[in-house]
Amino acid sequence: MTHILIIDDDPQIRDVLRIALKQVGYEVSEAGDGAEGLAKARRGKADLIVLDIGLPEMDGLALCRELRAEHETPILFLTARDDEIDRVLGLELGGDDYVTKPFSPRELIARIRAILKRATPGAANGAQPFSRGVLRLDPERHHCTVAGQQVTLTSREMALLSHLMARPDHVATKAQLVDAVYGPSIHVSDRTLDSHLRNLRAKLTQAGCDGAIETVHGVGIRMGPCQDR
Repeated sequence: MTHILIIDDDPQIRDVLRIALKQVGYEVSEAGDGAEGLAKARRGKADLIVLDIGLPEMDGLALCRELRAEHETPILFLTARDDEIDRVLGLELGGDDYVTKPFSPRELIARIRAILKRATPGAANGAQPFSRGVLRLDPERHHCTVAGQQVTLTSREMALLSHLMARPDHVATKAQLVDAVYGPSIHVSDRTLDSHLRNLRAKLTQAGCDGAIETVHGVGIRMGPCQDR
């Protein structure tokens, strides 16, 4: 059974989430502060973490930073409506998505399902491995390497790179990328997409693949030559 870890200091929100998630068949565990949440997350039993940014003991951004150094567990942030800086920073630290408070449990469950689908090995419907320059990508195994060195990607980053690698010389508009990664029924701002692209570029550059993703100004995004530096 899929296990969701809720980390939020508001017991009412935890109650709402627990009831909604259990109704659709998920196993749920909870933590009321950042320190407790990090300890439970480190046990590695959660398939996805719903993480509030404003937490006592350790805030959600710090928790995400700690966890990303050890685990690839997908993270869905809960944020206040006006905290755009925190939302963008959370995505840059490795969060997969966010939902703003107050939220609809139905929307949150839809986001969780989309993240889990992309994070599950084999969820790419048998997509073939891709290769470009020194970059190798196997979406079905959720595996990415640059010159043989593994690069750890979140589910959103994997989905973005898979879409671009499928047609590497094609320029994809931001609207097309949003539809491919999030689905046509979910509204996502350009800032959110830009955060995922910035993260992806940084990881590939750090691994030695400069210019892996190119911006064609006024048109969209495409793959670069992915040459070793």
